Amino acid sequence: MRGALLGVGRVALHGHVPGWRERSDVKIVAAADSRSDGREAFQTAFPEARWYAAAADLLGNEKIDFVDICTPPDTHAGLIRAALERSSHVLCEKPLVLRAGDLGPLAALAATRQRALVTVHNWSHAPALAKLTELVRAGAVGIVRRCRWQTLRTGPAAASGDGDNWRVDPARSGGGILVDHGWHAFYVVNSWLGRPRYVRGQLTTRRHHSFPTEDTALIDLDYETTSAEIFLTWAADERANRVEIEGTQGTLRLEGGRVSLETDGAPQLWELPSLAAGSHHPDWFRGVIESFFGEVESTAARGRSLDEAALCVTLVSLAQESSRLGEALQLPEISG
Repeated sequence: MRGALLGVGRVALHGHVPGWRERSDVKIVAAADSRSDGREAFQTAFPEARWYAAAADLLGNEKIDFVDICTPPDTHAGLIRAALERSSHVLCEKPLVLRAGDLGPLAALAATRQRALVTVHNWSHAPALAKLTELVRAGAVGIVRRCRWQTLRTGPAAASGDGDNWRVDPARSGGGILVDHGWHAFYVVNSWLGRPRYVRGQLTTRRHHSFPTEDTALIDLDYETTSAEIFLTWAADERANRVEIEGTQGTLRLEGGRVSLETDGAPQLWELPSLAAGSHHPDWFRGVIESFFGEVESTAARGRSLDEAALCVTLVSLAQESSRLGEALQLPEISG
């Protein structure tokens, strides 16, 4: 498989490149970025690969099987379309798109071209969260009644080395902490609980008043038989992740990387790498690659990632609107 990177910033270099270098079945042949900051590191990793200042030039000149898009979110939809039109499979960082209306046409184009369109949902592959998923699906706590999720950060992750951080520019990112970390929380929590019926969002600024977007989000999700409370902030005094899942037969807790299961029997503990350790998580990207190639190689497997992304972009949009209106909003019915 011949691949190319579109966007060579910190996420690409520190999160994606190590995973691609490990693969004997992949050859990264090119990269494109209008900024040259990452060129030296990229070509050290892939000495034979070619460098382009524009994605359009790369797509027009290179024969590739797939692209890995690591650019700011406002560019995703256009780059996805350009790659699909050239019949390349697409792996793209989250958020896949900024507007729910952009997803349908891209999904239709992927289907027409018979190509995979997959989002980098790397948190699903974090060992601690994967353990929670395993235990929930095994019925370790019985029927889940309530889930609480906390992502605490002291500020947004840096996007570049010169102080230009697209994460706090809503025109480029689509929102603040809600998009940056809420997207991750949504696809993980929904993998445990299903599709929510209602969403209520409260977006506020607690500390970073110079940001033109929120630094804190509280999202309540209502499901058929359970509920989830998701709290996200860039205004914490610590860097931490906590999850609590209450069920009819016990409680699961995650603190950093420690997973505990409390039932009528003796408590069980698992010590795993912390979710709060680092920002780029190259070890989690290995699972992303496997999921991506699973959809590339099997048409029957295609669509799972798109379904997750469709629900995430819908929840982001509804949470933002809910915060503006001050009321809970109902999710639309699934058509078809």
